[in-house]
Amino acid sequence: MKLISVCGSPRNGNTEWILKQLHAMALSNGITSDLIILRKREIEPCRGCLACEKGGEGRKGICAIKDDMRDIYPRLLEADLIVYGTPVYFEMLSGLLKNFIDRTCPIWPKLQGKSFAGIAVAEEGIGSAIENLRTYASVCNMKWAGGVTALAKKPRQVAGDEKIIGQLERLFSGFKSSAA
Repeated sequence: MKLISVCGSPRNGNTEWILKQLHAMALSNGITSDLIILRKREIEPCRGCLACEKGGEGRKGICAIKDDMRDIYPRLLEADLIVYGTPVYFEMLSGLLKNFIDRTCPIWPKLQGKSFAGIAVAEEGIGSAIENLRTYASVCNMKWAGGVTALAKKPRQVAGDEKIIGQLERLFSGFKSSAA
């Protein structure tokens, strides 16, 4: 089983901490795990050229833009479990993660059937961030495995929150049972 997590935070804070905990849980349970930190990648915005849509649902999954997504597409396709994490800005996904989601257009039909979960961290309210991730999973025909939400104002504030660890453990248990 393979897990890939994608961190849509522009800083090393609560969202990344949560995803690193999930990554460690996977590795300690013998699950191959990959963590992609978007702020460390060169990912251009979608140009809307529609080159990726040639071939309809049988498309080859090729984007005209030559950037770090070329390395990420096959990793997403190899994964059984996918988790996207985002800080919440104005009650929505971060721009980094939204751009990344837009750039999955070349491969979205091939994500069908994978398990998908969302992580959202906000200062005051999660807003529509988790619902946006659920919608993305639905559009891609992925199985919604659940979400983890947290409220935190300071970097690494969630590290001492037992509720967050509990949510992560439940999410991870769900992953393990869905793979069994």
